[in-house]
Amino acid sequence: ALAARHRSETQVRRFVADASHELRTPLAAIRGYAELVRRVPGEVPPDVLAAMDRVESEARRMTSLVEDLLLLARLDAGRPLERAPVDLAALAADGVSDAHAAAPDHWWVLDVPDDAPSAGTVVVGDENALRQVLANLLANARVHTPPGTTVTTTVRPAGGAAPGTVAVVVRDDGPGFPAELADRLFDRFTRADAARSPGTGTGLGLAIADAVVRAHGGTITADGTPGATTFTVTLPVAGPAPPPPGGAAD
Repeated sequence: ALAARHRSETQVRRFVADASHELRTPLAAIRGYAELVRRVPGEVPPDVLAAMDRVESEARRMTSLVEDLLLLARLDAGRPLERAPVDLAALAADGVSDAHAAAPDHWWVLDVPDDAPSAGTVVVGDENALRQVLANLLANARVHTPPGTTVTTTVRPAGGAAPGTVAVVVRDDGPGFPAELADRLFDRFTRADAARSPGTGTGLGLAIADAVVRAHGGTITADGTPGATTFTVTLPVAGPAPPPPGGAAD
């Protein structure tokens, strides 16, 4: 029974990966033709242009979903990620800047060490994947909280019970999430109730964040205390640089 279940799961993962890959081409074609139509506004009725805008918008949304599914399939398959030094403080600064542009009706606060990256905020990993973790957490705060909410992103060496690690904390003073959701918050396609998530999102953002963080040897936790939501990502910091040839110091 275990072997049959494993085969079934493997087939599903392969199907998701193959389907996601194959969907990229037609979605790109749909977006391209919609953009082409919009470039000749003088010859196209306004209602057709409006329809093309909707086609292009939905194609972008579907493309984003396909890319998310493809990334999860790659992580499930255990494919290695890129490995290079990444400054989490710089990633947080970029993420907060993007979040502010997307939702100026929220208060976005960034708290990083003044002497980053020398303050122990550098990890070894895949910059694009880690950037997506930050983007997903900030998007989660933006989508699930009302205007005027304060979202604070903090990057600090964890220390304490987790020496040799750096923590990225995204905290908002929104409504929190239901207690019954805590155990499956990072499961795929999990979504909050309609009051907290009014028809937005796919339920993959936190699952991707969890998979990426685990692939980097880290952990991600959530605290949905009423009146606040806090996500904490903990990752091992980069080791010291190797000494120069011959032992000469710079």
